[in-house]
Amino acid sequence: MGLGLRDAPPAEVFFYASGRSSNEAAFLLQLVARAYGSPNIHNCSYYCHAASSVALSSVYGSGTASIVLEDLEKTDLVLVAGANPASNHPRLISQLIELRRRGGKVIIVNPLRELGLLRFRLPSDWRSLLFGSDVCDLYLQPHVGGDVALFKALLKGLVEAGAVDREFVDAATTGWGDVLSDVKAAPWDELARRSGVPQRCVDKAVGYLAGAQRGVLSWAMGLTHHAHGVDNVLALSNLALARGWLGRPGAGLLPIRGHSNVQGVGSVGMRPALKRAFAAKLEELYDIRVPAEPGQDTYASMTAADDGRIRASVLLGGNLFASNPDRAWAAAALRSIPFTVSLTTKLNEGHLHGRGRTTLILPVLARDEEPQTTTQESMFNYVRRSDGGHPATPGEMRSEVDVIASIAERVLPEGRFDWKALRSHRRLREGIAAVVPGFGPIGGVDAQREEFHIEGRTFHERGFATPTGQAHFHVTPLPAEPSAEFRLMTLRSEGQFNTVVYEEEDLYRGNGRRDVVMMAETDARRLGVSEGDRVVVSTEAGKLEVSVALVELPPGNLAMYYPEANAIVPRRLDPRSKTPAFKSVEASLEKSS
Repeated sequence: MGLGLRDAPPAEVFFYASGRSSNEAAFLLQLVARAYGSPNIHNCSYYCHAASSVALSSVYGSGTASIVLEDLEKTDLVLVAGANPASNHPRLISQLIELRRRGGKVIIVNPLRELGLLRFRLPSDWRSLLFGSDVCDLYLQPHVGGDVALFKALLKGLVEAGAVDREFVDAATTGWGDVLSDVKAAPWDELARRSGVPQRCVDKAVGYLAGAQRGVLSWAMGLTHHAHGVDNVLALSNLALARGWLGRPGAGLLPIRGHSNVQGVGSVGMRPALKRAFAAKLEELYDIRVPAEPGQDTYASMTAADDGRIRASVLLGGNLFASNPDRAWAAAALRSIPFTVSLTTKLNEGHLHGRGRTTLILPVLARDEEPQTTTQESMFNYVRRSDGGHPATPGEMRSEVDVIASIAERVLPEGRFDWKALRSHRRLREGIAAVVPGFGPIGGVDAQREEFHIEGRTFHERGFATPTGQAHFHVTPLPAEPSAEFRLMTLRSEGQFNTVVYEEEDLYRGNGRRDVVMMAETDARRLGVSEGDRVVVSTEAGKLEVSVALVELPPGNLAMYYPEANAIVPRRLDPRSKTPAFKSVEASLEKSS
């Protein structure tokens, strides 16, 4: 096991973590990687919410949510864009239902009309369970990739309605003048055409936004999976700033991140660049050097592998193969790596199609089966504790931390670390508390058994984590118009949590299989196809033969399931976040021969 890593130059090795691991395992892995000498340390968030982190860091200096869960109980309005919490975040759906019951408003922004975002049955509420609950007041269906145009139209409407909070804008923000000039210069007819949302719907949404005292604007990968993903988030953030919905209770911005620990693994150091205070403490406590220059992000490591510049990789969970665009390219890149170590709780297709030339698959305990206490971080910057459980197969698998330490003992010089101490989750948490900004309370989790919010990330008063203490508006240009007949987006099915756990059937959308292309009935009639007919979807990356599924989508838009449709998703990135554009894919469609 050690030889494959000992023989590889550190600069030609990458370490990758999925969000299913604990904070303790992720912290140890990044420590081992840096002691080993590799700067190429990253995680799955580069393929989901990196655009949110980049955008929000430039807006208010923190790359995470500006609110806590309790703020949803105080708000008057929630806008949910490019997300389907009915499938993956039922607790958020319950908050939306409660908001409407107390007279608040919910606006949904999603090209596909989702059943679970219209009506939902909450098992914990007898009224909802018996009769169902309406989830939203207004459902806007923009074109795939039309979000910047829509958000600019909403901002233009707020300006013309006199609903901009000028006191907040003048006192607490910068950049408003340029944004105001930009939206004033944008013609209404162009914004309507580019967004695909009729003026009457924009006007109704503006009325709701203008009438609410406090609002929360939230989104998921429907905004981030674009070549202009950062601009999508910035355009939505401009709406929040214009209404003064930042730095006060019950108002703010909420990226709906994964259900697991996708945010936490990055917080504790599984990323290619560390803030200087973090790096300095890590160097002081563990006697390692953190380079000033960042290492490879996830896609850069994939490109390096394809170029033959990666000699070894260490994968902590997940399915990196199926997380990439262009399935054939991803398989070839990963299979060109001479040596791969994969720590996993269950086998997936990545272990077959994305294996290295020599691959070790090491089974490990799931986070909630660990015998020692573990922690994870929610999308609300809240660190939670799990006291462990009983392994599904007792005696056959080991802790992630134990396996990582065992690998490191064979690779790093003898005596480099006290491995007995670093196998202790409590001692790892003490290290996290000393090193990671805002994580001080994690060192007392074992004694006090208290969970906590991370300091310095959420804002209930004015004064943000930027050099000036002010929040920043950003001009967001409209993306280039597509030249193809259709705009394709990929999405998850109902009950699909990641690239590993999902089923064939999608109850919410009425699909019994995954090899389908969802499209509007008007497009199907125009092309002479019907439900169930076989068609070929083509992009610059390739072709797939699938079956037609008729859904409520705006004409000119298509939807297919992820990760199967990755086979025809081109390798296009958001240049600022390095997130692949799994949406806004230009496509054509024809009957199968």
